[in-house]
Amino acid sequence: MEAKSTKLSFREKIGYGLGDTASHFVWDMVGFWILIFYTDTYGISAAAAGTIMLIARVWDMVSDPVMGIIADKTNTRWGKFRPYLLWMAFPYSVLAVLAFTTPDFGDTGKVIYAAATYLLLMTVFTAINLPYSSLGAVMTSDSYERAGLNSYRFVFAFAGQLIVSGTALSLALFLGKGDQAKGYQYTLILFAVISFILFMITFRTTRERVAPPKEQTADLRQDLKNLLKNRPWMILFFVGIISFVMFALQNLSVAYYFKYYIGNESQVQLFNVIGTIALIITIPFSKPLAKRFGKKTVFLTSSLLSGIFFILLYIPGSENIGMIFTFNIIAKMAYAPAVPLLWTMLGDTADYSEWKDGRRATGLVFSAATFAQKAGWGIGGALAGWLLALFHFEANVVQTETALTGIKLMISVFPGILYMSCAILLIFYKIDQSTCVQMQQELDQRRAESE
Repeated sequence: MEAKSTKLSFREKIGYGLGDTASHFVWDMVGFWILIFYTDTYGISAAAAGTIMLIARVWDMVSDPVMGIIADKTNTRWGKFRPYLLWMAFPYSVLAVLAFTTPDFGDTGKVIYAAATYLLLMTVFTAINLPYSSLGAVMTSDSYERAGLNSYRFVFAFAGQLIVSGTALSLALFLGKGDQAKGYQYTLILFAVISFILFMITFRTTRERVAPPKEQTADLRQDLKNLLKNRPWMILFFVGIISFVMFALQNLSVAYYFKYYIGNESQVQLFNVIGTIALIITIPFSKPLAKRFGKKTVFLTSSLLSGIFFILLYIPGSENIGMIFTFNIIAKMAYAPAVPLLWTMLGDTADYSEWKDGRRATGLVFSAATFAQKAGWGIGGALAGWLLALFHFEANVVQTETALTGIKLMISVFPGILYMSCAILLIFYKIDQSTCVQMQQELDQRRAESE
């Protein structure tokens, strides 16, 4: 592998970005629809569904760092991280279909089946998404080139989200021909095939260039010790969890909001589509804003502003659709620049560890990202299920005023407060622009000297 800073080609950036499109064809079906699929289609209680998601997160506490360690120890002719795209794309696609399949096993059997397929899907998600995320940190050693790469990544990620959130219900209705369960299953078969093809494109078009120091020997204890004393990494770890709790709680609640509070379930697709377009339009500003003001400042400001506008979503009544859409668009545009910065800044913390301690464990560093992503979605999903139960939600009936108020809080005030709290943590993040420049220059020099 090359040890120098590399400007990435347009082809490679596109190829890398398509990997997150592939991921989102499955991940967004889970993120937007699996809770309401469990409660309103498969017939599992909201509390049971929420508990399934939380149990999976306990397992992630083991599987995510283990996968990071395995990826760091992997050495193939394709590199450390790329081969997992090749090896895991097919099982990821198959398990996605199984998770949205509805065998009639009785009440207890349904819960067991849902738990097993969800747990397996999340495990394979780790095995493909952690190496994929780590790959972005070893394609180039230039921090701002990584910021640009991650901007491409998330434009393509949200393009996938746009398709899934904008078409899933319509596809399920069309393909199922009145059978909602079959509709979900057939939709997942279609999305899973597309996901597999896109992962293969990413595998073929990307390349790893940044390797650990040649003198570095395998020492898991030392890697873990370095990770836990890496304060910038610790801060981003908790920021990531809180961010994804916010995303999960809100995204899983939106379907309930439109079905039961607005009274027009079909509008949820338009709401999601317009919000995602706002993200796609604004994400490309992430790199220039970061270069002008610094990654930390942009992330912190984004957290505060978007949190405020998410909270404002509580105000409009069910008839004031225009205001609901407007607040959502502004909130999404406010937080869009922060989305790629989390992953870029995690790459900086891998550089920080190598710069300070002479050891690089990129996979282990990015296990924080996948764990935060899944822990956040799991905790947010569990919260959504438990809050629905707390507010006395009952599927497919007219809701009480208490339930409707709870659903409104779940898409506005609760996620808004969570995202604003990220700004408090980011105050203590100390890798600024000058530190990034110094790290890159010194690390490039060390790598050049070791050749």
